Amino acid sequence: MPKITIRYQQVRDAKRLFEILMNPNFLYFHASAKSVQDEREWLKKNPQKRKDNFEWNYAVLYGDKLVGAVGIKINQHRKYIGEIGYFLDEAYWGKGITTKAVALLEKEAFKKIGLRRIEILMRPENKASEKVAVKNSYQKEGLLKKYIKERDGKMYDCLIYSKVL
Repeated sequence: MPKITIRYQQVRDAKRLFEILMNPNFLYFHASAKSVQDEREWLKKNPQKRKDNFEWNYAVLYGDKLVGAVGIKINQHRKYIGEIGYFLDEAYWGKGITTKAVALLEKEAFKKIGLRRIEILMRPENKASEKVAVKNSYQKEGLLKKYIKERDGKMYDCLIYSKVL
């Protein structure tokens, strides 16, 4: 099995990330990019987001192939808390890649970024995302009612899992 690693996203990743994000089978992760150029513009902002300690975004590599992304948004009111998000090319689902990528990101978040608490939020029906949290020893804290606003404009419940240092 190829090695799973993460690295900072680069502008040259735009085409591949956009290709992955446009998968119609992504039911719980929605990108706002409408084109590869939109994705490039979004990626160009990553260095400033890191500098501002707002968001840290990484490419997920399976061997030398870019297969997805993981990132962590920093709570701007409580800068010791971050929320992890991720997506993976459907061709690589079910191989433990996201679980490993989250573990790698978590190390960065606790050691390099200095977080004390990490949260993972997911819709209750997103069993794959819940497995990622459980396999990484995150603890289920509860159900947040009408917490996530989706593209359809509706509000949805979500589960919250966390890990504290």
